[in-house]
Amino acid sequence: MPTIIKGDKVLVSGANGYIAMWVIRHLLERGYLVRGTVRSEAKGKYVKEYFTSLGFGDELELVIVNDIEKEGAFDEAIKGVDAIAHIASPVHHNVKHPDGMQTLVPRLDCQFTSHDAVLEFFRPAIQGTVGMLQSALKSNVKRIVVTSSCAAILTSIDKPSTFSENDWNTSSPKEVEEKGSDASPSAIYRTSKTLAEKAAWKFYEEHKSELKWDLTVIHPPYLMASKPPIHEIDSPASLNTSLKYWYDIVIADTPKNKERLAFSSGWVDVRDTALGHVFALEKEAAGGERIITAAGTSIPERAKNLNGNQVVGSFNFQEWINVANSLPPSFHSNQRLATGYPELFTKDTIYHVLYDKSKEERILGIKFHTKTETTRDTLKDFARRGW
Repeated sequence: MPTIIKGDKVLVSGANGYIAMWVIRHLLERGYLVRGTVRSEAKGKYVKEYFTSLGFGDELELVIVNDIEKEGAFDEAIKGVDAIAHIASPVHHNVKHPDGMQTLVPRLDCQFTSHDAVLEFFRPAIQGTVGMLQSALKSNVKRIVVTSSCAAILTSIDKPSTFSENDWNTSSPKEVEEKGSDASPSAIYRTSKTLAEKAAWKFYEEHKSELKWDLTVIHPPYLMASKPPIHEIDSPASLNTSLKYWYDIVIADTPKNKERLAFSSGWVDVRDTALGHVFALEKEAAGGERIITAAGTSIPERAKNLNGNQVVGSFNFQEWINVANSLPPSFHSNQRLATGYPELFTKDTIYHVLYDKSKEERILGIKFHTKTETTRDTLKDFARRGW
């Protein structure tokens, strides 16, 4: 039995965001009704106009939740919905070092009280997630899907490794505990994702006996481009973190550092991870699961780097440059592409991060875009925008 069926209403938090816009589009195209939350009327204006232009004026409603940290923030938004996709969360790495704050979530057994300056970044992710679950506690919701990240799974490594849903990031929380606001921005971001997810599972287990819904957590890796980025953007500077990094490397040719271009990790097209959210809402077997939505395959003999083999679910940035330059000029007519150091990606290149995709393949069965498809679609959209 599917968890939700055509005509059911799904609440999508952070409706104007990079992933959320695609989740909403997939839901509407599959016959669901959507209620989206935005922080202000101004942020909702573009969302409503965009989906109205696609013919979904009546199927989408927007409500204002201006502070997801506030107790009961989602109480009204949750009324009458059948399922929830909780996507709203901080997603940037340019963390500032704010003045000290006094609280974390003590039940997570964290020891960061001597480094309160970093907690401003953690608070929205943790309290926003737990607050959504708290609002849903006595509701008739059937399922809640929470967006986490492979940042909550991936930990520091000194050799090529494969990660699965059984893994948790231990190195980033340790760095934050030891260094506080002097920890790297990426460690602070990854710790926020780890703590928010742990808080969600802790709440779920503590209240399981009284719930009418179950919980699924989706873990996208590095979110690459799509055709087009459908959230509101007006310049390359307004792109989300991962897509801006891709733009800077492939088109703007900003970094000249070989080490940066050789960086490798998992990736996914945002269209595919958004569809993974929808499948997780629909498929009964997804309940109670953490699911990685990385592109590629989990079949070991096919997960080898074959110099552009499109089933590989990992990347290095030089590879994206090479793929872009392999496309006909018509896909990037007004763009001068970077060349980087082509020798950094060969048939002998080893990816340092791979993900075990067997659970996703068994439960969700997403048909992922290839690197060539994602690169082609992204370059076409950027060219259309004059970038």
